[in-house]
Amino acid sequence: MSWKVANLCAGRRFGSPVRKQIIMFLADKASDDGSGIWCSKGTIQRHTELGETTVKRTINEFLNEGILIETGRRACKNGFTVVYRISLAAVRTLEGIAEPDDETGSTEDGVYREPGTGSAADPVPRPQRTPNHPETIHKPPSRARAREAAAESLEILKAYPIDRCRDEATCLHHVEAAMQEVGHEKLLSAVKRYALETAGYTRSKVCFSDNWFRTGRWRDYIEDEPESPEEPTPAHAAKTADWIKSRHPLCRTLSVGQVRMALDLELVSRSEVCAAGFNEGLRYV
Repeated sequence: MSWKVANLCAGRRFGSPVRKQIIMFLADKASDDGSGIWCSKGTIQRHTELGETTVKRTINEFLNEGILIETGRRACKNGFTVVYRISLAAVRTLEGIAEPDDETGSTEDGVYREPGTGSAADPVPRPQRTPNHPETIHKPPSRARAREAAAESLEILKAYPIDRCRDEATCLHHVEAAMQEVGHEKLLSAVKRYALETAGYTRSKVCFSDNWFRTGRWRDYIEDEPESPEEPTPAHAAKTADWIKSRHPLCRTLSVGQVRMALDLELVSRSEVCAAGFNEGLRYV
């Protein structure tokens, strides 16, 4: 057994794990000059647990490459065993596996240290570490918040036209993503507006729920959602008049102030207001 030959082979690339395993087994049997290896291919097969064909092919490859050299034969109970020698010169020509030297300069004592983060009074340099600041640690939501979010998502999905709901799991996934963007209340309002707008449509005219949430069509009903200004303007009054005259389902979202301004500007008549569903107090009923 030669540690010299074993270390030399261990530091070289032989092209595959099988070749490396066999050469290391042979190196373990060699003398310091690489000679005196006498073990049958059957012995190599048993110790390396490789196939017989694999062992024979690899030995022949080493012989053809000059890494192994036959130096004689030795008698044994089954006839004879070939004696091999590892060519140390051929092994030294193989590519090494050692990592390249780090040419980044040297320190006074030859030991590389990271920049110190301690105080000037403490001369021992310490490695830099990212502080575990509370604001940089994103804690997962609590179980209570997770249940609350699931309930909110389900509430939004139930507000969608029931006969056009499809693939609940996919819908809830997209609903959760939408809530992160606009919040629960705005998304729920958008779904209700769409359900109200399509209440009189045939089924073929209403989008399936999974496609509606996936394509972000709810954004149209959030952007178009009328605001409720403290003092209605004439521009709002014109749109209010259009909704009242056409008896649009969104009339129920109009405030008393908006309806009164449309009346004051004579954009609609009181009979049209009553026909649209408003009572004498100008509230939608």
